[in-house]
Amino acid sequence: MPVPVLLVTGFLGAGKTTVVNHLLAHADGRRIAAVVNDFGAINIDAELIAGASDGVVSLANGCICCSLEGDLLRTLSTLLRRDPKPDYIVIETSGVADPADIVRNLMDPVILRETQLETVLCVLDAGTPPSALDDALLRSQLRVADIVALSKLDLADVDAATRMREAIRAQRVPAVVVDAHHGEIPPALLFPARADRAPAPREVGPKRPAEERFETLSWTSDKPVSLPRLQQAINRLAPKLARAKGLFETVEQPGRMMVFQFAAGRATLAPGETPPPGVPRTRIVFIAELGVLSKAELDGIMDGCVAAG
Repeated sequence: MPVPVLLVTGFLGAGKTTVVNHLLAHADGRRIAAVVNDFGAINIDAELIAGASDGVVSLANGCICCSLEGDLLRTLSTLLRRDPKPDYIVIETSGVADPADIVRNLMDPVILRETQLETVLCVLDAGTPPSALDDALLRSQLRVADIVALSKLDLADVDAATRMREAIRAQRVPAVVVDAHHGEIPPALLFPARADRAPAPREVGPKRPAEERFETLSWTSDKPVSLPRLQQAINRLAPKLARAKGLFETVEQPGRMMVFQFAAGRATLAPGETPPPGVPRTRIVFIAELGVLSKAELDGIMDGCVAAG
């Protein structure tokens, strides 16, 4: 039987990786293959790792994780040649990807012989203002979904989550809306109860011309940053950012690496691992809409985080 596919979509910083992390950590005997864009963001406990080769991390619980690089169909073909084959495949899309295009790829007759798209899950930050649903990309992510999972409920007040549920209903999307506390979604909603049950065929609308909307800028340094200066820099950049993430060492705590995440106007810090030799100790990636933030402006702001003073 074809391997069921779960497609996880959602805007930048919505919490898609948290959902995938939870699925991998609570596989309950399922062999899950996770195909993700941001491989390094997957939080895999060291004791779960059984081995790594060819860009694929194998986990002790039977799951594997690999990076989505190049052609999606080629990546799926590689996974399906593994022995044993995965029971399920989870594909986490880029936050700026139109999932309708990926659904169209998964309808390829060659792929359909070995995989079948079971569920499309759209992860949506519960604190997102309803006006954000006017965005064409976010609407597309919602309308192709079978399930909409509201994430980051611990950061959004009850009224905000209620307004978001009402805004989703106003979009007349056919999806079921569920709460995803800390990335947890009942597996019965995502995977078929019977392995031999084929999902219903999907209709995919006409292909729209691709539109480059976002660009990625990076900043690196071999020096530690001043945390107060970094906070000031992020406050200056925040109005222009869609997303940011990185790893750095601070002047205040030398020798300790921190993972930085910025999404939906919120910044978080968590302990990180020391990068291998030859890799800058401080590296941050910024995502902004085209033309909003120049490399010169970014460097001018961020270089001040390591200036002597």
